[in-house]
Amino acid sequence: MNHKFYDVKAKKSVDTAITEGKIYGEKDNPRYAVCGKTKDGRALTCFISKADYEALKKDVKFAKAAKK
Repeated sequence: MNHKFYDVKAKKSVDTAITEGKIYGEKDNPRYAVCGKTKDGRALTCFISKADYEALKKDVKFAKAAKK
């Protein structure tokens, strides 16, 4: 599944495959993100809403939330 990421180094938006999803932050204030990679192997991260995260959860391997 593809998602639009902003590549800071290239200063443009790129459409690439989602490699995984992550939850950052503490349990009382989580931030949801999806990760991807550029063609040359650099990591890309895009923060998304909880609703989008839950919808993508069915199609993509997601990491477990960090316990704090």
